[in-house]
This record gives sequence, structure tokens and C-alpha cells, in this order.
Amino acid sequence: MSGEPVPIPVAQNLALDTSSFTSQQSTSLWDRLSIWASENKAVVYTIAGVAVVVTGAGVVYYLSDSRRETRPTDSIAAEEKKKQSKKDRRKAKKEAEDAKNEATPKSTAEPEEVVKKTPTVETEDELPQVDETTVGTLSEQERKDYAAKLKAAGNKAYGSKNYNEAIDLYGKAIICKPDPIFYSNRAACYNALGDWDKVVDDTTAALALDNEYVKALNRRANAYEHLERYSEALLDYTASCIIDGFRNEQSAQSVERLLKKVAEEKGKSILAGKEKKLPSPTFVTNYLQSFRPRPAPAGLEETAELEANSGKGQLQAGLIAIAKKTGDGYDHAAEAFDRALELGNLGDHEAFAYNMRGTFRYLRGENNDALTDLSKSVELQPSMTQSYIKRASMHLELGNREAAANDFEQATAQDKDDPDIYYHRAQLHFILGEFAEAAKDYQKSIDLDRDFIFSHIQLGVTQYKMGSIASSMATFRRCIKNFDKVPDVYNYYGELLLDQQKYQEAIEKFDTAVEMEKQAKPLGMNVLPLINKALALFQWKQDFSEAEKLCQKALIIDPECDIAVATMAQLLLQQGKVTEALKYFERAAELSRTEGEIVNALSYAEATRTQLEVQEKYPQLASRLQGMGGGLGGPPMR
Repeated sequence: MSGEPVPIPVAQNLALDTSSFTSQQSTSLWDRLSIWASENKAVVYTIAGVAVVVTGAGVVYYLSDSRRETRPTDSIAAEEKKKQSKKDRRKAKKEAEDAKNEATPKSTAEPEEVVKKTPTVETEDELPQVDETTVGTLSEQERKDYAAKLKAAGNKAYGSKNYNEAIDLYGKAIICKPDPIFYSNRAACYNALGDWDKVVDDTTAALALDNEYVKALNRRANAYEHLERYSEALLDYTASCIIDGFRNEQSAQSVERLLKKVAEEKGKSILAGKEKKLPSPTFVTNYLQSFRPRPAPAGLEETAELEANSGKGQLQAGLIAIAKKTGDGYDHAAEAFDRALELGNLGDHEAFAYNMRGTFRYLRGENNDALTDLSKSVELQPSMTQSYIKRASMHLELGNREAAANDFEQATAQDKDDPDIYYHRAQLHFILGEFAEAAKDYQKSIDLDRDFIFSHIQLGVTQYKMGSIASSMATFRRCIKNFDKVPDVYNYYGELLLDQQKYQEAIEKFDTAVEMEKQAKPLGMNVLPLINKALALFQWKQDFSEAEKLCQKALIIDPECDIAVATMAQLLLQQGKVTEALKYFERAAELSRTEGEIVNALSYAEATRTQLEVQEKYPQLASRLQGMGGGLGGPPMR
């Protein structure tokens, strides 16, 4: 929790496995991909054989079984060598061990023979004297022998931390025989001295001679990271992972770390220049409906005759616009609430005006301004519990759990019988994984108002999360009986069925929800049932074509639905359409509200971009991945 904002799930979108997203619409769908990937060892998102799943911590890698496949000739020896090197590292200093290990690059056909042939280190006086002018007088065999002696002396100097001497000796060895090991060894010296530019120069020279030299790739990646050239470091570590068959856990962790760094760096830049605007109508509707519907304040009813260009008239206009549940309607509402406070003369409705303007500022991602408005609202009218509740959600999203809990306490002190308090406090417990406490508050909300469907739905999901599958299913069956005309019930019941791999039943529920949405809200329907059905077909039958059509349909209805965009990206990626997938991941980042959301989306985008770069720079690795079962599109979804 500490250090990172914690997103608030909205009522309409119920997560089967909650991590950190602003709307629970995001957690529900993204997490299904996550759960499914981890349980089935399928590649949800492939970066050269690495499955990437967005979670609250950033990017998590699930290593597929293909990573552990052995190479035909050297796997046993390599594993024994690995065990021995770990043992050696516990006995000797890291620098000396690195120098010794340089004699065994991954690409050398006979690594052990190279070690055996290493000559005895001679004294300084006995070392061959060679430079650019004299090397031409030596025979090929003499150059090889001189190079071996100079390299051995360089290793000894390195082990003694005489780095400048080692640099000179490796340099002379390179004059005799340009060898990737010599360049990489000299790079190790520059690495110890912190001369990162020279590390890059020498490892690049080594890779020009052997482009699959893993140690040189890792060393250059480390230097790039110190130089804050994160994209280049990410590319090198990724290539290293592929070449090494994903055996090096440290390299895999480096890929994860750098993906987050690259995404955070770009995310801050995007956020700084990002236009503040409302998210998709689906998102806005879901947030607003997470509060129980209440009649307009007295005097602001639709039938009230008010001057349009007055503060109260603009408040009335904003409420009428909200009722349309469309993108244009929400934009007009936001403008009206801004205008209402500019015009003033609101009388008893001033606190309400600050509440509504703060709500729409929050939805635009303007959290600080929103907090100011909601604080003004409770200052003017302490009994307006909804302002405390909304402020609590914002505090939690900013990572301030204590302030959020305090706001709920103040709301309860004002009106202990307001069911919205308990519903939203339950949401706080839910996203923090405190399911028993969440269930108590959802039940309290139901006891105070049995007609609010989302308390029932969330209780059912919470029971499911607690492992009480039978209780959860019973709760949903009661919901269908008591709220048979509400599409959300069928949609989220379908999600639980889908999580249990009851595909046919789940799709039937999604279809019912879609038809109800069409009838009830033809211009502003919730597109989540369409996306859920797409994922069901994707998981059940690998029907990419129909899944894509459903996502495209969702995007026609709600072009700015971030979860539809992200799901489309996943579908394209699974088919190996990496370039097209990248465009959708970048679009998802553009649609994100907060820095955390942007970083999550960019992590996918950067992983996709790196995959393309690896494919372009190391075409031979793409075919190797196919042989490992972790090709560019990933294995078939099961």
C-alpha cells in the first residue's frame, strides 16, 4: 500500500482477483487474464517467451515450461557449471570470480578446454611486449600464444583489483587477437571503475564478434541502466534471457525492473502533458451508480423553472445531462457544474455544487482540486455524507488509508444509517483483501437498503473470494430472482461462472446482459458484457475472430473504453500481430486516468516494443523461441 496510490473499484465492476486499478471494471477483466495465465501456464502477454501480467506491483512474469527445456548438447554441463559457480562465488570475491568465468562464454563450443589451455601466468618481465607497430611481425601462432599469456595476466591483475593494469594487459591481448572474451574482460575492469561509457564500447565490440555472448549482453545492459538508457538496457537483458534459455533468474528480474522503469519514465512525461478529460462513459456511469440514486435536491428538479444562465439553473442542467448516461451528457454536466460555481448565488445548494464539481474533477484525474472541492462541501454542510465518502475514495487512491478511514468515521458520525457509507467502506476493505470485514459492511448496507443491487453483487463476489463458492452462487441466484431485470446481475454472475470454466453458462449470462443493456440504454449501454463474452470465446474456443468483433463493437459504442482497448491488444498479441497490438497498448496508456494506470499500460506497450526490436535485431532468436514453444504470439490459449 505504501508509496503507491491504491485505486478504488467502482460498484459496477466486480473483481474476481483485485489488484490496483482505478476502476474495478479494469481489475475484473485484467485479473481474469492474470489468473488464467498463472494457472494454465499460458502466455497471456509474450515478450520473447516471457508472459507478462499486470498486477498492483507492476509487471509480473510467469515462466512457461518452455523456459526449462534443455538444449541438446550442453544442458547438463551448463547446470553443473552453474552449481559450481554459485559455490565458488560463496568462497571468493565477486570480482575475482567474474574474471575467472570470462574464459567460458556461452557461445564457446568447448568451454572447459579453454580453461584447461589457459597458460601459467608469467612474471611481468616474462610477459611479451607487443604494440600496434610490432604485432605485424608475429606469426599467427605467436599472436595466439601472446594473447593467451596477456589475458591470463590480465585475469590475475583483475583478481587483485589492479584494474588499470588489467585494462592495459587485456588491451595488448586484443592487439594480438581481437576476441570477444578479451573485450568483455576489459569491460569488467571499466565496470569496476564505474566508467560506463567504456563498458558500453567494449561490450559492443565483443558483441560485434559474437552477438550471442550472454555475459557481454548482461554487462552492457547493466552499463546502459547506469547511464539511464533504460530502453537499450531492456533490449539487451531480453535478448540475454532468450539466448540463455530463460535459465538466469537475475536477468529475468532485470527485464521486469527495467520494464517498470521505462514505463514510469514515459508515464510521467505523458501525464505532464496529458489533457484532463473525462474517462469513457462506461467508467463514469459505473462510478456514479456506485452511489444509491437520490432525487434531485428540492428546487433543482427537472420541472423547476429556473433561469438557464444562473447558478441554480446550471446545477439543474448538470443533473439533467447526467441522466442521459452518454459521453456528451457527462461532458455537458461537468461544464454545467463548473459554470454553476462561477455564477454563484446558489444558496443552500452551494455544498451540493462543490460535491458535484469535485466528483467530475476526480473523474478527470484532478485529485487535488477534487479534494479541495469536497472539503469545502463538508465545511458548508457537514451532514452531506456523500462528500465524506467520495473524499475517502480519493484519499485511498492517493495511498492515504488513514485519512480514508477517518472520513468514513466522520460520515458515520453524521448519519450512521446511510447505507452508502457501509457499501463504500466495504469497497475499501475489499481492495485491501480484508474480505471478512468487507462482507460485514456489504451485509450492513443490504440491511439498511435491500433495493441497491450492487451491495448484493459485491457480497456474492466477496464470498467467492473467501472460498465460499456455494454461498456465492446462492447469493447470485437470489439476485437473479429479486433483480431479474438488471443486466449487471447476469454480467457478474457470468464472470463467476467463467472463472469456474463453465463457459456455455457464462456466455448465456453475458448474452442476457447484452440484450437487457440494448433495451434499457441503447445510446449508453455498458459494454462490459460484450468484452466478457469476447474473453469467454477467447478462452473456451480460441475464437479470435469473434472475440475481436465483439471488442470492436464495444469500441464503436464506447470508443474510449480502456478495458476494451486493452483486451483488443491482448487478442492481437496472442495471434502474433505484435505491431497492431502495440498500437492498442499505446492507446490504452492514452486513455488512462492516473499515473499508476498509465505505467501499467505502458509496461505492456514497452514489452511489446522490445519484442519487435528483438525480432528485428536478432531474427535468429525468433525461430529459436518458436522451437521452445514460446514464440512471438505465444502458445495456443487453453
